[in-house]
Amino acid sequence: MARVLMLCMMLWASLAATSQNIYDIKDFGAIGDGVADDAAAIQRAIDRCTADGGGKVLVPRGHTFIAGPICLKSNVELYLEPTSTLKASPDESKYRQSAFGANEGEGMMWIYAEHAEHIAITGQGTIHGNGIAFMGAELDDSYELKPVTTFDPRPHVLTLIDVKGLIIRDVTICEGAYWTVHLIGCHDAVIDGINLLNNLKIRNGDGIDLDHSSNVRIANCHITSGDDCICLKNRREYEKYGSCHDIVVTNCVMTSRSCAIKIGSENMDSIYNVLFDNCIITASNRGLGIQNRDEGTVTDIVFSNILLQCQLWSDVWWGKAEPIYVTSYPRANGNHKDANWRFPKGETVGRCGEVSRIYFNNITAASENGCFVGGDTPDKVNHIYFNNVNITLKRFTAYPTGVYDKRPCRDEGFVHDRLYGVYVEQATDVHTDGLQVTAAPDMDFGGMTTN
Repeated sequence: MARVLMLCMMLWASLAATSQNIYDIKDFGAIGDGVADDAAAIQRAIDRCTADGGGKVLVPRGHTFIAGPICLKSNVELYLEPTSTLKASPDESKYRQSAFGANEGEGMMWIYAEHAEHIAITGQGTIHGNGIAFMGAELDDSYELKPVTTFDPRPHVLTLIDVKGLIIRDVTICEGAYWTVHLIGCHDAVIDGINLLNNLKIRNGDGIDLDHSSNVRIANCHITSGDDCICLKNRREYEKYGSCHDIVVTNCVMTSRSCAIKIGSENMDSIYNVLFDNCIITASNRGLGIQNRDEGTVTDIVFSNILLQCQLWSDVWWGKAEPIYVTSYPRANGNHKDANWRFPKGETVGRCGEVSRIYFNNITAASENGCFVGGDTPDKVNHIYFNNVNITLKRFTAYPTGVYDKRPCRDEGFVHDRLYGVYVEQATDVHTDGLQVTAAPDMDFGGMTTN
């Protein structure tokens, strides 16, 4: 009788699993010993799942699954159980599909999807980019980048192209070798409750990049990144996907060696209707940044209820501890490592678009430098509003202050002057009535200036 009961229970469990469409990657041959490449087995599970109409591809607990490139597909939820790890293979030869289409100069794809719908990446396991394996020697402020020409084998962690209905929730994503979560032409996406913990010494280690994407909600995330934590842009390689708009970011905690929240620098289209609210930024080289360097426009952006602390790091990273940074300058002329993809086709001289209707509401900042607002012509940057913005200028390091960073641009890239609460260079309708600046006694503070 007991044996019959046990067989019935086993049959019920099997039927329950089948009804939920759960595909354990170990059932498809994954080993999970932290040595063997399990990409083929994981891909078999994904392919079966989508062929059967969708379901959950399970990465089971207690294992580390090394894998080369993996393609996610429609109606698949990649679910990582607690204590499970999916880790990028360190073998550079496996990464041969560019994260930027015909431009092979800025990294390859690891976990990716193209032209799909209803994809989810969930669970309390870890997606590990194995970033240090792709770096050169460790320096005091960063890792050296290995020399490349037009082909860079470093894998991006997640590259999601033209995905409609995307969820990334609860997982830990760490140690990316290049960009970490890159949404391109995606619509209706939610990123909620993730820990995105990159090595602060890895250059190009962006956290979340929203590229030509719309209707995106990012909430309740903890992000540490050597490069920008959250960045909105419109890359030229994917111009067919149009503008980046209708974005909400809330309740996030961030640390960056570059700019914690950045719009730009690649922007050949338009970015508009964006809200950043209820966030905390610590130990960042720059706080809230609009860095327009192409012909695209940036309009109707609101930053509100944000606590931030900025301090100077080395010149490896863009930024000079500006808590607020609003700029539009044409990028430097000439060729780049990525075969001139920065400029319109056939051109080597760029231009920059308008930045307008930018609102900073209820911002409290402690920083070694003041704000910088500027453009290449007087009307390029306009209608900038500081409402209840409180900045305390104080030292955290021994680096010199009063230097403002315009990179990448055509001139030397820096403004050298005194320390000001706001330094304005060729901008109009900059409203600072709601700005209060205080300076520690050891700060050589020059008040405010307009040039």
